[in-house]
Amino acid sequence: MLLRLDRIARMSELIRPSTVLPSIRRPCTVRTDDGIDLIGEVAAPIGPSVGAILTLHPLPTAGGMMDSHILKKAANRLPAMAGITVVRFNTRGTVSEMGASGGEFDNGNLEHFDVEAMIDYCFDNLQLENLWVVGWSFGTDLALRHARDPRIKGLILLSPPLRTSEEEDLIFWRKDGRPVIALVPEFDDYLKPEQARIRFAPLTQIEIIEVDDAKHLWVGEPSVYRVLSEITKIIAPERLPLPIEF
Repeated sequence: MLLRLDRIARMSELIRPSTVLPSIRRPCTVRTDDGIDLIGEVAAPIGPSVGAILTLHPLPTAGGMMDSHILKKAANRLPAMAGITVVRFNTRGTVSEMGASGGEFDNGNLEHFDVEAMIDYCFDNLQLENLWVVGWSFGTDLALRHARDPRIKGLILLSPPLRTSEEEDLIFWRKDGRPVIALVPEFDDYLKPEQARIRFAPLTQIEIIEVDDAKHLWVGEPSVYRVLSEITKIIAPERLPLPIEF
């Protein structure tokens, strides 16, 4: 009896930073309208997909890429945990383990071609439904400035610095009316919750979620779990709470 219980106990393991849960993965290459090849990956549930996220990574000149840890962990976990398809890619001039996208970094300007091409790919090639754009840091500015395709459901912003977004971008989203949710760490290096409420004031429907004890880079499993749970709450709330074991 004790031996049998020991075997059952070993069947469940805590989810760790290196955990990769089952999904259907495939690399992708997408060409932009200005002729740049973007490399990426699609991680889809083995069963039905209830929704999807297109991720926009942090600043490439500061080490941001499609494999930045929150985005990689989303791809490693959410298809199995929540039935969410995760599409990641490197913006122009960005390198990761998956490879290098063509072109050169343009501080979020020519990157509008990248965002638009990937949104088209999600809808026209992958036939995804219930698609949300998830930006992190630099990726939040890309989302606010360039992810305006009417087919997407809304924006999820992680650690938004509002570095290159202008007031007119916020006004666009206010007039558009689609949901915009921002997760702002209590100890963010660039835009703390109180400042965020002031800076985002023109975007009247934004939901700002202050995350206690978190920092800009969302380091640590409690922060990762919170981010993935908030994404799931928006797209597939019936799949909450997310498991902590597998």
